[in-house]
Amino acid sequence: MAVSIKLVSNEIIIPYKTKLEPVSAVTELSAFHLESQARSYCRHFDTTFVSASGSYMTDATGRHFIDFLGGASALNYGHNDPDMVQGLINYLVAGGVAHSLDLHTWAKARFIDAFNHLILAPRSLSYRLQFTGPTGTNAVEAALKLARKVTGRTEIIAFTQGFHGMSLGALAATGNRHHRMGSSIQLPGVMRAFYDGYFGAEIDTAAMLDKALSDPSSGFDAPAAILLETVQGEGGLNTASAAWMKKIADIAKRHGALLIIDDIQAGCGRTGSFFSFEPLGIDPDIVVLSKSLSGFGLPLSLVLIRPEHDQWLPGEHNGTFRGNNHAFVTATVALEKFWANNALMSDVQRRGTLIVDALEEMANYVPGSRIKGRGMMLGLDVGDGALAAKISKRCFADGLIIETAGARGQVVKILAPLTTPDAVLAEGLSIVNVAIAKEMSKLGAKS
Repeated sequence: MAVSIKLVSNEIIIPYKTKLEPVSAVTELSAFHLESQARSYCRHFDTTFVSASGSYMTDATGRHFIDFLGGASALNYGHNDPDMVQGLINYLVAGGVAHSLDLHTWAKARFIDAFNHLILAPRSLSYRLQFTGPTGTNAVEAALKLARKVTGRTEIIAFTQGFHGMSLGALAATGNRHHRMGSSIQLPGVMRAFYDGYFGAEIDTAAMLDKALSDPSSGFDAPAAILLETVQGEGGLNTASAAWMKKIADIAKRHGALLIIDDIQAGCGRTGSFFSFEPLGIDPDIVVLSKSLSGFGLPLSLVLIRPEHDQWLPGEHNGTFRGNNHAFVTATVALEKFWANNALMSDVQRRGTLIVDALEEMANYVPGSRIKGRGMMLGLDVGDGALAAKISKRCFADGLIIETAGARGQVVKILAPLTTPDAVLAEGLSIVNVAIAKEMSKLGAKS
């Protein structure tokens, strides 16, 4: 069997040494039972996907699904952007380096140059770039390790309902008990503070943290860093206000801690600007990025470090797959295509308004529900995890992939690609609307 790949000016045939079975045969083998119990998303969306394009995924039966999950914000530019596909194909055909550790390559140089000129320089940001292992967790681990090295302290301040990863250091900073208990060991080195609005708008949790750090008998030790998301993705789309964030930044500075912003899910345009902290008036010491950084769904993680804090010794923190050149290629295409002007962010702000308008209509069905998030990182808190799960399940049955978030899974969470056409966005929102209306109707019939 051979596969033909079309290029701009010629065609290349790639022969396979083994015959590829049809998708239907693969599905009939039921091979997926060999996968670990740790699997999660496929439990909620039980079908076999074979292709994807833009805002759609297609399964083995040929059914199309609108994607409002977006790879948990790893696909901000949609599936298989044609320019990224072409750029990657050209690089592969040219024999470009695939894996390089941290050796200098043309692909890495182009990415660094594009990131500097299109992202950092226009925002007057001066950061060193550290490429870590392939996941966001790896970037968080590096950031925490560096903060401890720079300050000589051990404790990290993390917040209620924050999510920072699944390896032990990042997991210690994650609030979710379900994930933390999976480690089966103690997770030291983190002191938990209360996120903005945790007790309601009338209680200033930043002032509470400042008082605890200022009191030598509070039990809070001097921290190496304060780590947080400006919009808590897995925590339920809780959003920090600019006033609160400025207080937290000031607290970090006065108490000698580094401020680390976890922009893994909220970054790369998801909230309406490349970095989620841009409109908040703060200047983080360290920023961690991953998910949509490659633009294509390929693994790529990055730690941005103020130059004065870049105190690593050579090789003191590394990772085998920090030189993913295929990801550098697609990331560069993404930067050049979507960040050379403000067109995408204008679309995000406009589409975000469309989503909010639709969510306001849906909220009328659910007493006490709340719209949460900002940009195109939005959702509806229906107050009940069981209800949110039923809504997600009904959406999937009607052709929409959408997940839930929050401490009890009570938020129906919309992470549609930022490039989703308005008509597709409206169709997906209509499916959510109908699902909520039907589930609430069923509850009304039972009461």
